[in-house]
Amino acid sequence: MSGHSKWANIKRRKGAQDAQRGKIFSKLNREIIVSAKLGGGDPDANPRLRQAISKARAANMPTDTIDRAIKKGTGDLDGVNYEEVTYEGYGPAGVAILVETLTDNRKRTVSEVRHLFSKYSGNLGEAGCVAWIFQMSSLFVFQKEGVDSDHLVEVALEHGVEDIREEDGEIEVVATPDKFQMIKDAFDTAEIEYQVAEVTMIPQNTVSLEGKKAEQALRLVEALEESDDVQRVFANFDIPEDVLESI
Repeated sequence: MSGHSKWANIKRRKGAQDAQRGKIFSKLNREIIVSAKLGGGDPDANPRLRQAISKARAANMPTDTIDRAIKKGTGDLDGVNYEEVTYEGYGPAGVAILVETLTDNRKRTVSEVRHLFSKYSGNLGEAGCVAWIFQMSSLFVFQKEGVDSDHLVEVALEHGVEDIREEDGEIEVVATPDKFQMIKDAFDTAEIEYQVAEVTMIPQNTVSLEGKKAEQALRLVEALEESDDVQRVFANFDIPEDVLESI
């Protein structure tokens, strides 16, 4: 499992997201608007919108807020015109970082992203400098304790997953992006509870960090995630669980 996945899991367990619910709603709202704009307002025919709505509901976003965001995306309601821009760069010790943004002002966003990279011992790079390290994949993460591992593996293999691995008390299932909904539906039908279910960018190699470098990398990722225009951040660091907990 990538270090960033571990960090995201720790934040989830600590409930850090709840303290920022307003900011989470804002990011989810943007994602729904753009998803509806690009693929239409019918979630059954728009996998990206379906996933965005699922995340919004998991965060307890009100149904009317979701509906308004969809209508803004399809043009049925007036709204801000967001565009997707991905930035790439390097963190401490050469860690590769991808930053996905939805912005209505490219100049403002790139200035903020460049500032944060510089502030936390990183460098904003050129397009393509680190994207090759990451692969878009369907990712499902389960707590090993409390699930029937044999049944989980059986269901996963029946639906053509690419990889199943275990680390730090968790089971990670990886598949191609196009199989996300099929596999998610299979786990739901089998009543196998997952902690994470998403289409994400998974690093194909990692950089091991400890001590000050680990802290700097985490601070950079956290700062980027806090930016209003940033939707998701991916990094290829690998930091031991005990180091993450101590930080």
